[in-house]
Amino acid sequence: MAGRTLTQKIIADHLAGETEEEIELRVDQILLEDATGTMACLQFEQLGLDRVALPTVSYVDHNVLQFDNKNPEDHAYLRSWAARYGALYSRPGNGIAHYLHLERFSRPGQVLLGADSHTTMAGGLGMLAIGAGATEVAVAMAGRPYPVERPLVVGVELRGRLRPWVQSKDVVLELLRRRGVRGGRGRIFEFHGEGLATLSATDRGTICNMVMETGATTGIFPSDEQTRSWLAAQGREDHFVALAADDGAGYDEAEEIDLGGLEPLIALPSSPGNVVPVREAEGTGTRQVCVGSSVNSSYEDLALVAAVLRGRSLPAELDLTVTPGSRQILDMIVRSGVYGDLLAAGARILEPACGPCIGIGQAPAAGAVSVRTFNRNFPGRSGTPGDQVYLCSPATAAATALRGEIADPRELGELPELTPPRPKPDVDDRQIVAPPPNGAGIELEKGRNIVPPPDPLPLAQQIEGRILIKVPDDVSTGDMAPDGALGLAIWSNIPACARYMFRRFDPDFPARAEEWDGGIVVGGHNYGQGSSREQAAFAALHLGVRAVVAKSFARIHRTNLIAQGIVPLTFADEGHYDRVEQGDEWTILDVRSTVEAGGTALEGPVPLEARLTAREREILLAGGLIAYARKA
Repeated sequence: MAGRTLTQKIIADHLAGETEEEIELRVDQILLEDATGTMACLQFEQLGLDRVALPTVSYVDHNVLQFDNKNPEDHAYLRSWAARYGALYSRPGNGIAHYLHLERFSRPGQVLLGADSHTTMAGGLGMLAIGAGATEVAVAMAGRPYPVERPLVVGVELRGRLRPWVQSKDVVLELLRRRGVRGGRGRIFEFHGEGLATLSATDRGTICNMVMETGATTGIFPSDEQTRSWLAAQGREDHFVALAADDGAGYDEAEEIDLGGLEPLIALPSSPGNVVPVREAEGTGTRQVCVGSSVNSSYEDLALVAAVLRGRSLPAELDLTVTPGSRQILDMIVRSGVYGDLLAAGARILEPACGPCIGIGQAPAAGAVSVRTFNRNFPGRSGTPGDQVYLCSPATAAATALRGEIADPRELGELPELTPPRPKPDVDDRQIVAPPPNGAGIELEKGRNIVPPPDPLPLAQQIEGRILIKVPDDVSTGDMAPDGALGLAIWSNIPACARYMFRRFDPDFPARAEEWDGGIVVGGHNYGQGSSREQAAFAALHLGVRAVVAKSFARIHRTNLIAQGIVPLTFADEGHYDRVEQGDEWTILDVRSTVEAGGTALEGPVPLEARLTAREREILLAGGLIAYARKA
């Protein structure tokens, strides 16, 4: 009999229930951030409870530009909500949620649920860390188990050691080269093998953060001496527990990566899955390089860039930004001299926040190439329509910044000597505010930009409406709830946010949805990829969308639609996608197996499938997840 995987062990320790299709997990920790957290907090209020049932941390790391009243109102609400309901509150500038959580709270063997898709980063410390929508997180904060599709476990065996100038970012880019942005759907990537010992905790965090771009549920590494070393440096060695798969563990699928055989890789515009060797993109003129974000913002990442640039200056036509992952990292690079090396070379050092990764500042010029160490390069995510964003490792970013064009870092010769950090970082948690023992008397601060989301409607016997829009494959939630400073400022105000839905495809979509009294959206494969932002579903609900018909769905967005009473349906025959035209009038009968549709491009019914679990059907019939949770 095959031994158990690490994933199976943690699931068994946290299993609260199961069906053939789903498992229910007891959650140990909750992660919130300010972009999606406001919606989770507003939904939690609707449950009518006095305190959160689980350790919860609310980070302010996205909406920090504060160019008008909107984002400060978000922060005031989150701060007062945390005090009222018993959560920790990490102040603006303290760090990026995923990196800071790795430092201060991630614990091997526990289950972390976060209202952010990159919650998966904590898998680098042996956590089962999963991103989810705001409403699912709100229900979990009430102490309810978290249901998730029963996953397949992909064993990724790592062999050997990375060669000079090849980094952990190249490991996850290799998986994206093999799998694309859909090949991880319904899977957990579990890393094992003798190559593990050569990867630090932050190397592992980088891989787990970005592996979800394959569509994966999460990624996870064993808890070993690298984990112990990290926790000890953070003053948390008592949280260490050794965890690994059994010898001979049986995996559902397998990947093998020879670390020594990897070369520097880069994702071309405009998808994390569009990966090629850096040498194939060499010579591409570059106007901007951005280092940092929730991935590749560790001390080692920034120190490497500084070492490459030490004593040199950037090309006059190139801008370089550097974002530390946390206040702790900022302190470390200042004390070590890394900050000075970067500054002298011409880099712009940003505060520890998401910043340009989510389109908050540092948008590239129109038509200019921007090379970034971030995790996503979806169209327009940088804040510039038609952007040309490439994704790579810090080593490749440093070589590119030095040359002013995309460059293979191996051409730089010997690795430079890195400035070592202090033996132990200064740990300072004063910017993480603890709640009072009893918050019952605390008044929630709700400015005019804090607008509760619309209430879902119970599922009707049949859905009638016109096809509002037809969109292609791999449409991201960023196309529904917009990225960038202007978009993120209104994520707490769904009526305002909905005015930008599908603006990249059709700026008239919101007006048409209102004129036609709602309707149906049709999409291609992987509809709703990327961010967990439930604003994408809330905006659709506000505009009267009652069903989305697609070739396939991204995991989190599909559950977000169900949570808001919007029916996700798939084509029984993908070829029927081509028959659909905007404006067609459809009637969907009781979410059963057939759609009777008439219109300019259709002849006869279009068979659809409602691939719903019994629980999901009950949620739709109840009128959304909050109504369902109240009844349960």
